[in-house]
Amino acid sequence: MGNGIKENQVGLKQTEPQALVPSATLQTEGTKDGKHVIHSLMSGALAGAVAKTAVAPLDRTKIMFQVSSNRFSAKEAYRLIYRTYLNEGFFSLWRGNTATMVRVIPYAAIQFCAHEQYKRILGHYFGFHRKVLPPVPRLFAGSLAGITAVALTYPLDLVRARMAVTRKDMYSNILHVFIRISRDEGQKILYRGFAPTILGVIPYAGLSFFTYETLKKIHADYTGRSQPYPLERLLFGACAGLIGQSSSYPLDVVRRRMQTAGVTGHAYSTILGTMKEVIREEGLVRGLYKGLSMNWVKGPIAVGISFTTFDLVQILLHKLQLHVQRQ
Repeated sequence: MGNGIKENQVGLKQTEPQALVPSATLQTEGTKDGKHVIHSLMSGALAGAVAKTAVAPLDRTKIMFQVSSNRFSAKEAYRLIYRTYLNEGFFSLWRGNTATMVRVIPYAAIQFCAHEQYKRILGHYFGFHRKVLPPVPRLFAGSLAGITAVALTYPLDLVRARMAVTRKDMYSNILHVFIRISRDEGQKILYRGFAPTILGVIPYAGLSFFTYETLKKIHADYTGRSQPYPLERLLFGACAGLIGQSSSYPLDVVRRRMQTAGVTGHAYSTILGTMKEVIREEGLVRGLYKGLSMNWVKGPIAVGISFTTFDLVQILLHKLQLHVQRQ
């Protein structure tokens, strides 16, 4: 009997530490995951704001051509920018950028954060935890991140498009756009163009993240450096933006036509109907690919800045966290 008591006491001593270790480990992992999510949201928000502000005049010019029947050329784009500057002032080139920031900050924060989480989830599923994903899951992670961000922020994108193509006397601020659309056209209009946006973001976000992650992996394998230099990140991001935006550009034109139908006098209601009308009036290339050459300038710059800013801010936040922990 005495031996039995001793055995039980030994058993208790052995099992108590084993019960505590998993709990502490889970708590530590949960804290790390929470901080990683916060860092991703902060880095993504800043990345989106910096990138979009840098190319806002080009973006506004592109939208104005996309929603009109005027032929696009680099010369006409320059004239439009110059006329806007003369007639409305220098800062009018950033008209609609406030609405862009209201949309792009949550959009970029959600997209980058979602991408990090989808990479982690898919990494666990396919057995590549804390490693670079294989090509197909890498593509899926980007597409899923884009879908998530669009689904949660779409009405702000429509508001931004409306402000970009109208004068100040029509819409004075973001709230005014929401009020006038809801009153004059109905709240359902806030999601007009949602379908082509989702269809477009699948290849765009998928290929953008896929290209950037792939180029970083190739670079690491070739140079032996795990972290590229900032200029190399900009170049990888530019390539990602060029491929991603070219793959989905016709759907971007359709999206803008549907979003601004209420102020341009057209009645675009479906993806195929919009495509047919654009092709009939302007032709396939001049209609659905209008402004693509400007996008080849604007897109790589914006995406390069966005990816580079995100990575560098992530690295900075990680270093600050380690510095705080050491103190």
